[in-house]
Amino acid sequence: MHTHRQTRRILAAFLASAVVATTALFGGSAASAVPTTSPPPAVMAGLGDSITQGIMTCSSLSTCAANSWSTGTTASVGSHASRLRALNPALVAHTDAVSGANSGGLLAQANKAVTQGASYVTIEIGANDACTRTVSSMTPTATFEANVRAAVGALTANGAQREIFIASVPNLMRMYDINKTSTSARLVWGLLQVCQSMLANPSSTKAADVQRRAAVLQRVVEYNAVLQTVCSQTAKCRYDGGAVFNFPFEKAHISTRDYFHPSLAGQTALAAVTWPATQWVS
Repeated sequence: MHTHRQTRRILAAFLASAVVATTALFGGSAASAVPTTSPPPAVMAGLGDSITQGIMTCSSLSTCAANSWSTGTTASVGSHASRLRALNPALVAHTDAVSGANSGGLLAQANKAVTQGASYVTIEIGANDACTRTVSSMTPTATFEANVRAAVGALTANGAQREIFIASVPNLMRMYDINKTSTSARLVWGLLQVCQSMLANPSSTKAADVQRRAAVLQRVVEYNAVLQTVCSQTAKCRYDGGAVFNFPFEKAHISTRDYFHPSLAGQTALAAVTWPATQWVS
């Protein structure tokens, strides 16, 4: 009898392993898992800047929200909205992000999301606070914190139990390193005046330019520390743990229209690295 019980235990363990393996083989993943901590939202909103607007991912230089990592509808991107629709097909997603916005514009976006009845809000902000014409014109860290706190405060006012997800600011030094040797990229950065605090004089190795780039990177690190702190002090907020900042972007992830914004592949990567940190997976 002892031998039979042992055999049954081994068989049960084997079957359990087979279920896990089969799930993985046929596409089961955390992205499609049944939510464990929060019910799926009926309405969501994506706040932030041109990254969440999907700019530079369509045929023109305009916004292309269909390709957004947050609220997009393009199937290949696998946005948060697309994954949530697997749980609630009736989900309505609003792209409230504004191209060119910095943290100072976040409160207005948050208020808009509230009026839309969004119960899930993603926030991606900070690149334009650091991407300015000069280092001295970057948003001070204390101001950035005040702006983010005001927006999160609006989302949580009057005891609102709104789910919030905050993505870290991308590593702008990585964006520079990827294409700093590209003649096309250097030309476009100069013509379009892209993120000059980081990308001015891209070929220069002079101490002043090296220090300038390091100062921008340090400010981004400070912004991410703010995002993490503010989120940690909000009960229904999830921070990505630095997933976007630490993601090793490659050339294929960056648009060749401005050599700075995420390409379609980049938006897909953003969706993939942020989703595991959301309320419906972790």
